[in-house]
Amino acid sequence: MDTKDFHERWPEMKELIKTAHPNVKEEDLQVEFGKEVELLEKLQMKLGKTKAEIYEWLSIMG
Repeated sequence: MDTKDFHERWPEMKELIKTAHPNVKEEDLQVEFGKEVELLEKLQMKLGKTKAEIYEWLSIMG
């Protein structure tokens, strides 16, 4: 998934994340163009997952 696809799908993916992980807040899921890596790092910390797990999870959702 490229950056454009990511941002197009992000609203839907964001809702899935919030449903699956109620401890993740809206502000944890804010992302700007060019700052996608920072978002993924934040999710890693918040969810206690590896980078590979986060990427795999997002690729399954998207």
